Amino acid sequence: MYKLIEENAHFIVIHKFSGVGFHDEREGEALRPGLVSALKEEFTTLYPVHRLDKVTSGLLLFAKDLNTCQQLNALFATHQIEKYYLAIADKKPRKKQGRISGDMLKARRGAWKLARTKENPALTEFVSTPLGQGLRLFLLRPYTGKTHQLRVAMKSLGAPIIGDVMYGDAQQSLGHDRAYLHALCLRFSLNNDSFEFVSLPENGLLYKNTAFKNAVSEKFSTPWKLDWKGVHKGVPR
Repeated sequence: MYKLIEENAHFIVIHKFSGVGFHDEREGEALRPGLVSALKEEFTTLYPVHRLDKVTSGLLLFAKDLNTCQQLNALFATHQIEKYYLAIADKKPRKKQGRISGDMLKARRGAWKLARTKENPALTEFVSTPLGQGLRLFLLRPYTGKTHQLRVAMKSLGAPIIGDVMYGDAQQSLGHDRAYLHALCLRFSLNNDSFEFVSLPENGLLYKNTAFKNAVSEKFSTPWKLDWKGVHKGVPR
């Protein structure tokens, strides 16, 4: 279900595997344990401070005490925790880099959509690079934490994430081994200490591709060092 990346007196960081739900799920008569239940077997008390969709893999942060949880929640609320994600698409995006901004509205069957209004917008910046064979790798930097934000953002670009049944072509997506969205990096300061965590995806055929590995190594290995101020300020739709 997960791999432990960091443990200290105040928090843990784990790498969640794709396909693992956050909470327990009922399948017929059986109850399938989720990530939180699995963590409780190893750690007495944990406080989740953010979440990942079931289809998404990568880094998650849990506080060990209520005070730390409140501190981390405040950092998230004031956009002082940097998060970076990797995604792969096989459609040509409307823009190769830029900013995606708009209100998130509920759509059908539990999905969301991006509106043109900006009363309380989801905000994501991104850059991308070709991988060959019609594939493109995206590095996504969300400034807000809305439900399905990055999956909706990619759809709004005309380039839904490969394997994302909800926001891509359902029949085509079912032919892939996973949804290709991964939480690559967390970066923040807590109690005057600075932390940087980077964890590459561990499952997925496309993530094992040499072109993917080279692109991450050459361009996205330290995403916080990119010139994010230079990213175009347009709003891809």
